[in-house]
Amino acid sequence: MKFMSVVGARPQFVKLGPIVRAAQQYDGVEHVIVHTGQHYDPLLSDVFFRDLGIPAPDAHLGVGSGTHGRQTGAMLSEMDAVLEKYQPDWVLAYGDTNSTAAAAMAAVKMHVKLAHLESGLRSFNRRMPEEHNRIITDHLSDLLLVPTQVGMDNLAKEGLAHRALLVGDVMTDVCLATRDAVADDAPQLPAQVDPSQPFALATIHRADNTDDPDRLRAILEALKAAPVPVVLLAHPRLVALAKKHGLSLSNGSLFAVEPLAYPQMVRAVMAASGVVTDSGGLQKEAFLLGTPTTTIRTETEWTETLDDGWNILDPELAQLSDVIVRPAPTGDQGQPYGDGKASERVIEALLNFAG
Repeated sequence: MKFMSVVGARPQFVKLGPIVRAAQQYDGVEHVIVHTGQHYDPLLSDVFFRDLGIPAPDAHLGVGSGTHGRQTGAMLSEMDAVLEKYQPDWVLAYGDTNSTAAAAMAAVKMHVKLAHLESGLRSFNRRMPEEHNRIITDHLSDLLLVPTQVGMDNLAKEGLAHRALLVGDVMTDVCLATRDAVADDAPQLPAQVDPSQPFALATIHRADNTDDPDRLRAILEALKAAPVPVVLLAHPRLVALAKKHGLSLSNGSLFAVEPLAYPQMVRAVMAASGVVTDSGGLQKEAFLLGTPTTTIRTETEWTETLDDGWNILDPELAQLSDVIVRPAPTGDQGQPYGDGKASERVIEALLNFAG
């Protein structure tokens, strides 16, 4: 059985790591990796392949940046040749990026079976491009690989239960393994931030929070006024937009640094007293690592993180100064995202559905 992973963005590289290792445990499984080039900055691409032990991609489309339509279209124009060359039995699409939607549409048009990893998530916010990508990919897929029971329920409401399989979350696999590997490492923080004292870790990248200069200014001002130091892992797009809008990313309590490699990011979250983000993946990683999170959005795909106050939604920044650092809940989290063996179930599902 030959399957093709199509990835292009930082969260997908993280999910790819355990899939690579799981596939290597099965005889007769050939794994082809295609990198669309959606994230092309070395700090968001190359280092993840290196640090997570992922082989170099078999194909790199090199699409780079662009509007959602142009970027997705560029990927589609390159995918036909890749599918013709490698002739996979399955295309495995990851998550909710433009790379996900492009992989899905290319596979379907070439009559290649399509599986969607991290299927069934819904924010119910149709302004989000990620929501468009999730829905398109789920409805095109032959096999829906679902991380949570909430995802299974969402798919059942859309008439897709017969294609859905609850496997757990592969991000849990890699997050917990990385946590154990870096537990004794010192966190990599700016010199002005003392890791022994309370601090928060922040990421801001979604268009709703970054493209409007007034909205971005309000978020940055709130972080600069925080009662503890805030380390902002600044995505290159955020840096470019802040410069365009004439906004500073470092002032007051706010200290901007380049994005960390995944192991160092996990270690920083473990050391932080709180996380502030609009990222779906980081909400869940912080939950798994036991760090309370404040999400600057009106909704979350990972609704399980809201239980017991592990995650608080604060789109208007009304609570931020009070909750950015708060005691961790004491109740049992359970295992809403699985037991750390989701990647093995994914390979078994592809093998079983392949006959």
